[in-house]
Amino acid sequence: MLLYMSNSAQEAPSTPKHSVSVAGAVVREDGRLLAIRRADNGTWELPGGVLELEESPEQGVSREVWEETGIHVEVDQLTGVYKNTARGIVAMVFRCKPSGGTERTSAESTAVDWLTPEQITERMSEVYAIRLLDALDGAGPHVRSHDGKHLITSAH
Repeated sequence: MLLYMSNSAQEAPSTPKHSVSVAGAVVREDGRLLAIRRADNGTWELPGGVLELEESPEQGVSREVWEETGIHVEVDQLTGVYKNTARGIVAMVFRCKPSGGTERTSAESTAVDWLTPEQITERMSEVYAIRLLDALDGAGPHVRSHDGKHLITSAH
């Protein structure tokens, strides 16, 4: 009896690759949130970046916020997971408390500011503003997808 076995691993399409990033929704006691104006494109966003292989998500958030703003943080909790379907980036956002440091710009930021929720809505695109607003509502963690410009509402 002759058995035919296919090598499905070779025939299967390659698995999509995703990048994982982390960001800090840093909330001050007065309710203002830390934001940066990015050096590469001039948009206002929350501080964050690519998670390194050797670090935990919390370590990555702490490092990214420090590198981009000069602010040290205590990482509190995960408030949302956001997928950019156009670029294959999955971002985890953590609410944080400032624990020291002084605001400063970096190679990645041309401005660092503490914004009110109203200023966040005015200055940021919806896909970044929602990350900070989600961190304030206490109902998370939220799971959302977007196409790089607009949120994609799920059908369920």
